[in-house]
Amino acid sequence: MSLFSGLSRPMKAAGLALVGVAVIAAVIGGITLTSGGGDSDTATPPGTTPTTSDGATPPSSEPQGTPPASSPPASSAPPSSAPASSAPPASQPGQTGKPGPGQPGGDQQAAHKWVTVRVYNNSLIQGLAERAANDFRASGWNVTEVGPHQGKLPKSAAYFRPGTDEEAAAKALALEFGIEAQPRFEGIQNAAAGVIVILTKDYDENDKSGGS
Repeated sequence: MSLFSGLSRPMKAAGLALVGVAVIAAVIGGITLTSGGGDSDTATPPGTTPTTSDGATPPSSEPQGTPPASSPPASSAPPSSAPASSAPPASQPGQTGKPGPGQPGGDQQAAHKWVTVRVYNNSLIQGLAERAANDFRASGWNVTEVGPHQGKLPKSAAYFRPGTDEEAAAKALALEFGIEAQPRFEGIQNAAAGVIVILTKDYDENDKSGGS
């Protein structure tokens, strides 16, 4: 039997219309469910990167990371400059044993009189070395030793080691007392430092002191 058996013709027509409406509504509803899934606003699960329909990752409008905090600017204050050290005071005359210019007797000769002087007698004149040593000391020379000298030398001379303070001192002493200044000879090369004065009789002849 048909669902509409026993119904009048008008009722059958109405029923058919309702069934058609229901079928159309069901079809429309199915289409809506099928095509509307892509427009869903369902939130992307946490930890899942959203993608576009072609599989590419859409650019994010959010910053990708928090920029690092800028380092504090270095202090622009210049380091405090230490005061320039003042030059050490010049050594005072006498600290090294050398007289300075401007002192009493501070002429060229006096500038070298701190050098030690040893006086030796190479003559037969008794006391010649002692007399000469007294002459030198009276003039400010630093005589430290007096004695005899063995050998035979032609002239009185003040002997020095070239390139040392002895050289200038020997020349100054020789100029002052009228004798020669010469480099040390082989026999006294290794003697102690200082000017070595070896006197012959010519010193006695030139001595203006009048002593014997």
